[in-house]
Amino acid sequence: MSDNDNKIRAAIAGLGRIASLLEDDALREKPCTHAGAISANKDCVLAAGCDIDEERRRLFAERWSTNDNKVSVYDDAARMIEEQKPQILVIATHPDSHYHYCRLASVMKIPVVICEKPLSDKISTARKIARLTENSGTIIITNHERRYSQDYIKAKSILNEGKLGNLIAVRAVLYMGKTNPLVNQFWHDGTHLADAVMFLTGCTIKHRRKWGADLKSRNGTAWLEGDLIKTIKNSKEHNAKKNPISNHQSPIPVIFEIGAGRDHLVFEIEFSCEKGRLRIGNGVFEIWESIPSPYAEKFRSLKNIGETFSGPTGYFANMLRDAVSCVKDPARVPVSGAVDGLKVIEYLNGVKKWH
Repeated sequence: MSDNDNKIRAAIAGLGRIASLLEDDALREKPCTHAGAISANKDCVLAAGCDIDEERRRLFAERWSTNDNKVSVYDDAARMIEEQKPQILVIATHPDSHYHYCRLASVMKIPVVICEKPLSDKISTARKIARLTENSGTIIITNHERRYSQDYIKAKSILNEGKLGNLIAVRAVLYMGKTNPLVNQFWHDGTHLADAVMFLTGCTIKHRRKWGADLKSRNGTAWLEGDLIKTIKNSKEHNAKKNPISNHQSPIPVIFEIGAGRDHLVFEIEFSCEKGRLRIGNGVFEIWESIPSPYAEKFRSLKNIGETFSGPTGYFANMLRDAVSCVKDPARVPVSGAVDGLKVIEYLNGVKKWH
C-alpha cells in the first residue's frame, strides 16, 4: 500500500487555463490552478483529468504525473468517475456545462464538487445546481477565490471591527481587456467582483439602474447602480452592537464601473466609511483614516496609515483545504457554497434582464 492510497482522490473535468495551464505563469502566486492546489495539498492525490481535447489531455498527464503518481486522463467524465472514484471533482469546463457535471457528480455520489465561476450561464440552471446541494449528499463549492484570499479576509475583519465607522457607500471598478465587450467582462470577471463585495459586507446586491456605455459595447464605460441589502440573520456578526455593516438600518449604495478601451487590467473595490476608507484589489491594499486636516482649520482629511498586505494570499490552497474539510466533515458549510454562487448569478441576471 502506497501513501497515496490513504489520501483523498481528486479529479478534474476540463483541463484548460484555470485547471492546469496557468500554473506555468512565472508571475502568479502558486498554486494558481486546481491541479496545482491538489498536488500541493498533503491530504490529496491528483488521480485523473478529463477533456475532449487530446492535446490538453497529453499536456495534463505530462505536467502532473510523478514517479509516485501517474495521472490518468479521459475523454469521458462519467467513465473517469466510475473508474477513479474521486472524492473531490473539480468542474473547470464552460459555464453552460456546469449543471451537467454537477448533476453527474450528485448522481454518482461524489462527496464534494468544486465548480468554477460563474456557477452557470443561466439563472435557471444556477438554481438547479443550488438545489442539488439540498437534495443530495454532494457539497458544491463555487470557486469565488477571494473568499479564500488572506488579504480579503483581513479587509473583512477591518470593516467588521468598526474602526472606520459605518459603511456609507461602495465603488467597484473592473477593466478586463481593451476590446473585450463589457457584458463579457461583467459576466465572467464581474462575478468575482460582485461576490467579493457581498463577502466583505455580508450583504446581497440588488440592481437599480445603469447608465453610460451599452453593455454590448467594446469601448467606453458603463456604471451599474445598486443597493447592498442585509442578509445576515441570527449570527454573532449580525447581533454585534458595534458592527457597522450588519446593523446598518438602510440599503448601502454600490456602484460598479465596467470599462473597456484601457490597455491595463483593474480589479478594485473602495469602501467609503464614516471615518475613513478601505481600498482592495489586484495589487492594492490601502487603509485611510480621518485626521484633523493639515490644510484647513476645523476640517478633517484622510491619511493613508501605511498598513498594507504582504506575503502569499493562499487563495487556491485555502479553497482546496475547504474542500478537504468538507470531505472529512459532510455537515460542514463551505466558505463559498453553491448558494453564494447563485446570489451572484441572480445579481448578474438582474442587470442583464433590464439591459
